[in-house]
Amino acid sequence: MRFRVTRLSKKQKQRLQPRVNIKIRDGQFHVEGMGAWYSYWRDPYHLLLTIPWFGFIVMIAVAYVAINATFALAYLAGGDCIANARPGSFLDVFFFSVQTLASIGYGAMYPKTTYANTIVTIEAMIGLVGIAVMTGLAFARFSRPSARVIFSKVAVITPYEGLPTLTFRAANQRRNLILEAQIRVYLLRDEVTAEGEAMRRIHDLKLLRHQTPSFTLSWTVMHVIDQFSPLYEMSAESLVQTNATLVISISGIDETVAQVVHARHSYGAMEILWNYRFVNILHHTDDGHRYIDYQYFHEILSLDETN
Repeated sequence: MRFRVTRLSKKQKQRLQPRVNIKIRDGQFHVEGMGAWYSYWRDPYHLLLTIPWFGFIVMIAVAYVAINATFALAYLAGGDCIANARPGSFLDVFFFSVQTLASIGYGAMYPKTTYANTIVTIEAMIGLVGIAVMTGLAFARFSRPSARVIFSKVAVITPYEGLPTLTFRAANQRRNLILEAQIRVYLLRDEVTAEGEAMRRIHDLKLLRHQTPSFTLSWTVMHVIDQFSPLYEMSAESLVQTNATLVISISGIDETVAQVVHARHSYGAMEILWNYRFVNILHHTDDGHRYIDYQYFHEILSLDETN
């Protein structure tokens, strides 16, 4: 059997040279250097959808000024081709470009040569395309569905029905419903295979209830640590040694926009506390009604202190 060795070109090596560093801080993985091997400028559509609104507006403003400045220079190159514009005035032809690009047409300045009309035609076409693109991007940013789900600051391992149980809380911060909500919990940790190869392995954690018809207020997520659990016979020290991380993913249909929304969270090894329990947030009034007090949503109690 023959094997072919593929050699990378110089350009391919330059693209692969920058390293992506994985560091562990507070028990969580942090990936650094992502921008070194991948630039968002290669995917401008994704960049314009993901940057904050301030950055989006700044980029649009810079592009708008640059386009008008370019056409202003083109008009200046044509000499005295714009009526009522001062000869050689960059400001006059710049603002004429603004009027043309936005299809304002005040009528005070207008093209008077074939060269100027040609540039105006090109700029008008670019203006139509630019308005369509910017409108689509703005609408995509506004209409992008998002969930406002809060998670408890820590996860705890507490007894439930006589078995240690991993528990954390989630709550819907909006006043609407997330229909057919589903939650998945994954355990990521470093392991060594039988062949001695180190790898980062992902385990699915089975939950007592992984879905609900409507996620309205709060959700206490529970995973029983029995002999079938990946967390079986693990301790706080072994979680740190294996760089364990819990990754949570929630998805459902937002009843307001009728679109699928997602939320995710993660807990590092230092954020999984043993022998603690959450403070009860469900209370009863004197007349028999129930209410939830989110003031204690993140509060926990040590089992050693309560016993």
